[in-house]
Amino acid sequence: MKKKSIFAALFLLAAGLQTAMAQKMIVTLADDSKVSYSLSEVKEVVFVEEEAIGDEHEWVDLGLPSGTLWATCNVGASKPEEYGDYFAWGETKPKTTYTVETYFDDWTYNISGGMTELNQGDDAASVNRGNGWKMPSLDQINELTNSDYTTEEWTRQNGVYGRKVTSKSNGNSIFLPAAGWRNYTNLYGDGSGGYYWSRSLSTNDSGCAYGLCFGTDGFYTSDSGRYEGRSVRPVRVKN
Repeated sequence: MKKKSIFAALFLLAAGLQTAMAQKMIVTLADDSKVSYSLSEVKEVVFVEEEAIGDEHEWVDLGLPSGTLWATCNVGASKPEEYGDYFAWGETKPKTTYTVETYFDDWTYNISGGMTELNQGDDAASVNRGNGWKMPSLDQINELTNSDYTTEEWTRQNGVYGRKVTSKSNGNSIFLPAAGWRNYTNLYGDGSGGYYWSRSLSTNDSGCAYGLCFGTDGFYTSDSGRYEGRSVRPVRVKN
């Protein structure tokens, strides 16, 4: 659902949708454009942060208990099936070589020091998308793959292999392409596996961070070296 649709829906609610007798309502937006809604078209009203209004990036509400909204595309992609960019954990720009030697030297994130989640300035989703977007936490990843809330399958979308996650509560879905991962200058596993960072540092090793991984058999989480180049799928939370 796009933000402009939500904006219009809020006005419908404020205008007293529940008592309206008309079959159609026309909402005039701030730019003087008009959006027309039949009463039968309005299914629900979703509240998001005020700054989300005008955000051009789309998201999907999977009806998750936390209220987490998942972006439709990876950072650096314009379509769900596009791989997008690859990031080392805590870096906000893609690069050509992913090694320990080329990794940024900010090791303030460590288990003993208590810095176990990325700050906004080191979060690739926050920096590249703004407007409240973040990399998902490990808890949000575990919620996404919880079989109580979603089903998932290995599939192909527009010729690209990946996993489709579908909500059990509302039927909405997202597609995660099998974009592989980058090490040194090489791309590995594309077409057969996906490797997505969380914003959560590993509790086992400060040199690693948690991520969502998958292949043809299903999802799993693991901690891997922070210097690896992985995909980022942003999230935000509705109020």
